[in-house]
Amino acid sequence: MNNTNRGRLLVVSGPSGIGKGTVCKELLRRCSDLLLSISCTTRPMRPGDEEGVTYFFKTEEEFERMVQAGEFLEYAGMYGKRYGTPRAFVEKNLLEGRDVILEIETQGALQVIQRAKEDVTSVFLLPPSMRELHKRLVERSTETPEKARLRFESAYREIEYAEQYDFVIINDQLEETVEALRAILIASHYGAGRALDHMHALKEEQVL
Repeated sequence: MNNTNRGRLLVVSGPSGIGKGTVCKELLRRCSDLLLSISCTTRPMRPGDEEGVTYFFKTEEEFERMVQAGEFLEYAGMYGKRYGTPRAFVEKNLLEGRDVILEIETQGALQVIQRAKEDVTSVFLLPPSMRELHKRLVERSTETPEKARLRFESAYREIEYAEQYDFVIINDQLEETVEALRAILIASHYGAGRALDHMHALKEEQVL
């Protein structure tokens, strides 16, 4: 069962181009006690990337060694590259009562939701329209036209998983999305499971 002092893992997911990074960055700026989980990846560094800030960049051999050692909370392949969430960082901080945010693609998010059910609050970001999502993908400087097309086609499949998340937010206005996420994170500490844990502790407490 959950300890009432245990932290929460906020999983934020959605199709490529939805703006997960921008939303999470702004939420982290407003919530100084919220920690970002940094994933490992085998994709090459892009302009502006920083080791240990954007990702931990691994070779295929390094990544596979971590898989075999059971060091990932989840891992998945996306567009020929691999991504994984280091287990130790997340579990250590949750145990110490800190909240952790995990910005992640749908494939990995569903693994986390299944494996860490009691600790996870999951949020799926939807675009205001598919036309707007296509526009965002095309305008991303990191994408070739072919990659943008593949990601857009994948988005149609990914949004079908939205109903498996705890919450769904239409990411139209950044301010509204961030405030909704902030409210969800706060509310996640008052779930029924945690209330029952505390109720049992109160009943066992001897005062008189």
